[in-house]
Amino acid sequence: MAYVPVSAAAAQGRQRHVTGFARLIRLLPVLLIVAGAAYAFLTPRQFTAVPLLAAAPLVAAPFSSFAGTLLTALTAIAVVTAEHIQGGTLTEPQSYTEQLTLVMVSTLALVINGVIRRGGVKLASAREIAEAAQRAVLPMPARRFDGLRVAARYEAAATDALIGGDFFAVQTTPYGVRAVVGDVRGKGLEAVGAVAVTVGAFREAVEREAELATVAEWLDSALTRERERRGGEEADELFATAVLAEVPAAGGLVRLVNCGHPAPLLVDPDRGTRLLEPDRAALPLGMASLGTAPPRPQEYAFPPDATLLLFTDGLTEARDAHGVFYETVAALRGAPFAGPAELLELVVADVMRHTGGSVADDMALVALTADAGEVL
Repeated sequence: MAYVPVSAAAAQGRQRHVTGFARLIRLLPVLLIVAGAAYAFLTPRQFTAVPLLAAAPLVAAPFSSFAGTLLTALTAIAVVTAEHIQGGTLTEPQSYTEQLTLVMVSTLALVINGVIRRGGVKLASAREIAEAAQRAVLPMPARRFDGLRVAARYEAAATDALIGGDFFAVQTTPYGVRAVVGDVRGKGLEAVGAVAVTVGAFREAVEREAELATVAEWLDSALTRERERRGGEEADELFATAVLAEVPAAGGLVRLVNCGHPAPLLVDPDRGTRLLEPDRAALPLGMASLGTAPPRPQEYAFPPDATLLLFTDGLTEARDAHGVFYETVAALRGAPFAGPAELLELVVADVMRHTGGSVADDMALVALTADAGEVL
């Protein structure tokens, strides 16, 4: 799949479509009242406009303010009252029934409006807290590390979605530049807490441990301790998939430890684009107690101008309207980009094009480019 940039005209067109739809929804209660009034005053007395008028405050409730919903409800009641005054039937049982129906429906609409507005405030507050926590544990790395150009990006699935457990970190160490990209199971503040534990363990371990496999063991132990601290059924399912990468100071190669995570992608100007699949992936972090063999690093050539792309499964599991998964290798084969930041921009734009503008899961991405102009 070739990269097709999203044009400004197309983006503006989608924005106009969304804006137009939102205006129509907000105008619908007014249209219902106008139609109800016309039906009430222009049809014989045996026909009632209550269904149209009752629908107006219910439609307004999710999209309007409390005052707007109340005004819609009062207007609907006023239309029915005026109809019966004009027909001289204000004191008849049908008039009482219709007005009582509208009062009850209007009360329900106001309750719905209040619940939605309170829920929206709570959701916004929870998301702001989670985003702040996430920014604290996932600071953006420097653009350069010892001859590597670096870029990182986090793409949330939706503006009203809970923050997920995707994470990344890049750090220069006595053993070279080390990076991790992973995904803690779960959403919300609990996931962010587990991310903080994992990233904190990574930053400490990469400075102390000479072997990348031992760093992975540190992370596994940290998640295991966190699971024991939390306890309960949810804690039993606390784990994270991750890929750890190491580019030694001498350069020319990259070491990877894959703990049940999607394989990174190497974009090599000479050898093309390929996934760096492990011969044997280790279990996800936090599951080493199951007794399988410990993680083992593998080495791959990492020549000048090559770029290593680490990502979470929000990228590989992105699907279009027909359920077709996004093909990362095909999308990047032959695609031009000037550096790691441009590569991430290209990937995100292409995924959005493939999915129609939204993704079902968060994406964390890190790109490392070996700078040909510097000696690693």
